[in-house]
Amino acid sequence: MVGKMKIKSFNHDKKTRIIFFITFLCMCLSGLVRTHYIYGAEIVDRIVAQVNDDIITLYDLNRSMEPFVEKIKVSGYPVEQERKVLYKVREDVLNDLIEDKLTDQEVRKSGITIGAKEVDNAIERVKELNYYTEEEFKVALAEDGMTLDGFKKDIKEQLLRAKLVNWEVKSKIVITKADVKAYYQQHLDKYGGKEAYHLRSIVKRIPPFADETEKQLILSQMESILKELSKGESFEVLARRSSDFLASEGGDLGLFGIEDLSPQIQQAISGLREGEHTSIIDTDQGYQIFYLQEIVEIPGKPIESVSDEIEAILFKEIVNQKFSEWVENIKKRSYIKIVK
Repeated sequence: MVGKMKIKSFNHDKKTRIIFFITFLCMCLSGLVRTHYIYGAEIVDRIVAQVNDDIITLYDLNRSMEPFVEKIKVSGYPVEQERKVLYKVREDVLNDLIEDKLTDQEVRKSGITIGAKEVDNAIERVKELNYYTEEEFKVALAEDGMTLDGFKKDIKEQLLRAKLVNWEVKSKIVITKADVKAYYQQHLDKYGGKEAYHLRSIVKRIPPFADETEKQLILSQMESILKELSKGESFEVLARRSSDFLASEGGDLGLFGIEDLSPQIQQAISGLREGEHTSIIDTDQGYQIFYLQEIVEIPGKPIESVSDEIEAILFKEIVNQKFSEWVENIKKRSYIKIVK
């Protein structure tokens, strides 16, 4: 749900000042204004965004960022790059929180409800997917600093948002046979028939830090193999006898689509007929000779066999697009103020 956000200018009218005052007073009375001590400095929680009549606090933002911050800190970024990545993640997470607030507000307007049974069923699915026993589930919650009541509240919010999105977005999406056919035609590289190349290879590895004399010796060995091939010796026999890779399989590499091969190998086998081999190629693996054993025609998948798959892909793409449009429309008619 991360995307660009249009932020309306902050109008210091009487209503806005009253909202801020009452909100801040409620936070103080309810203990939502927190004081933290970091390296001896006192940091007071504050509002980082107002979304209509709701607020997002610095505490909310920091708590949502915690999983990302931990990963970034151990990623080994240079200091300046780490700072930029953290700033971008902060923007994205704050935008997600704003969108959640907007969605929650729409939920309240719609009158959508979720029963306790639906919440309990969702929690059971979470336990099943993670293979948790009841005790393991409680331990996992405790490790994440959550209570069961808090987790139920989060699940309920997610279910409410999902039900709203189903109503506002998903229920209005229709995918036709023409849509499926158009996608199929646009992705014939995936669904259509293609050629596959059955390759064998003879490899002579070059040891790390080998000097020119050693390299020349290995190259001479490969040239001798090439001469034997030119006399009609079996590639498979020579591979079993001489290759440093897959010798026991006669150098059998298997089937490859042309797009699966590196540009260097694509060029080397281009124009080869079945039963022909390349010259000696200097690759990352060492000196190599490739042999084209056969070209296999892989039949395409008929549209009937992949229509369900394509519908699922199209549905996901359209849902993401429509959801973004829906959220942007809500933003345009909402009051959003980000406090730097």
